[in-house]
Amino acid sequence: MNKIKKLSEGSFLKLVFAFLTACFLIAALCMNDRAQMFTGLWQIISQPSKLSTNYFAVGGYAATFLNMGLVCAISLLLFVIFKGTPNNASTLAFILTVGFASWGINILNIWPTIFGVMVYCLVKKEKFGANVNAMLFSTGIAPLITDLMIRYPNADAVGFNLPGIGLSLLVGLVIGFFLPAGLANSPKVHKGFDLYSAALPIGMTAFLLNGVLYKTLGVALPAAADAAQLQVASRLTVNVFCITVFGICVVAAFLLGCRPKDYWRLLTDPALVTNFSSTYGNAVFLMNLGVYGLFILGYYNLIGASFNGVTFGIIFCMLACCNSGSHPGNVWPIMLGYFVASTVCGWLSPLVGGNFTLAVNAQAICVGLCYANGLSPIADKYGWRYGFLAAVLHYLLVTSVPTLHGGYCLYNGGFTAALICIILVPELERFCKTKDEKKALKAEKK
Repeated sequence: MNKIKKLSEGSFLKLVFAFLTACFLIAALCMNDRAQMFTGLWQIISQPSKLSTNYFAVGGYAATFLNMGLVCAISLLLFVIFKGTPNNASTLAFILTVGFASWGINILNIWPTIFGVMVYCLVKKEKFGANVNAMLFSTGIAPLITDLMIRYPNADAVGFNLPGIGLSLLVGLVIGFFLPAGLANSPKVHKGFDLYSAALPIGMTAFLLNGVLYKTLGVALPAAADAAQLQVASRLTVNVFCITVFGICVVAAFLLGCRPKDYWRLLTDPALVTNFSSTYGNAVFLMNLGVYGLFILGYYNLIGASFNGVTFGIIFCMLACCNSGSHPGNVWPIMLGYFVASTVCGWLSPLVGGNFTLAVNAQAICVGLCYANGLSPIADKYGWRYGFLAAVLHYLLVTSVPTLHGGYCLYNGGFTAALICIILVPELERFCKTKDEKKALKAEKK
């Protein structure tokens, strides 16, 4: 334990990544359908993965955990082989990519865009290790890569074919090549208030390709996955796995020296902190990973979400910000905003003759809330009321945004969060005072 305490931030994060990898692979071997693990993995690889595809239904539980474990291993190996040093952004990239591995990403459709980032590194003569985060973020458009491989321009899957593989490789290389520039510019657009910063360039790319490959050419957009598959779910499997993993993180954090007052400092720090492991230390970051994970799990249990592959994945997609600014103290206003918005809209809908389907536990809203947590810097800087307002706006828009990108951007909610920032942040800067400014004014009056 003393050796672990002395690890640098980068080495400690690699250890956390290895721990998560082992957890998913061990879980795959523990599933009742483990005998069909590899045939199920083939089904996941060879079937469309457009939003929202439940891998529990497509390949089974063991195959889903295996896919997640292998995606973990690949992501970790990219850091190891290219000698990348993980940081807070790497934590987001790694856990986010793994979260999608239960409903959109697989061990095949990630490679074309990763290769594209590698080509960028070769052309610009930049180190591969410094761009591993970009490689992982590039996989946010993986469902389009699969569709190009197995069914474009058809509505139904026709299987792997040489033209499709060639087209997917070409598109992936182009996306990966230009993504690093978009990643660097994205924070300037949302001014750092969207923790899912990569969602903006990925979302705009998906928007462009939806127009070029489908709308402009008159090719019919394939339908999303059958909603009936979302009924394949297991509350027990998801809860046992998450409680075990997050519980181990909490216990390990205590053993590494994290005291309750250390974590309380993270929760109550008035400053806008976006790198927990370097600011508060590895043990406190690990505590937040465990506590925040249990907090997210508790929320989805409380609202009665269906624990299918999609819900399982978004627990980790939401957890991805655990080292970049999100914690229970600044996310609860986001959750409250979603709950209130759903309640009010559910009451208003019948009054205007509507057919309300967006209850707080509806699948699309559960997914939306996951990425609304990326707006937590607004609550941090301006106060919980404005975090609440941002969440309400996010709720109102998140189910309409897929029309722009055709369901091919896994970062749909993060893309929506960026749009909310573009709308809301300029108004906050013009009309509202930050918490620090309010505090300074209050001190002057004294």
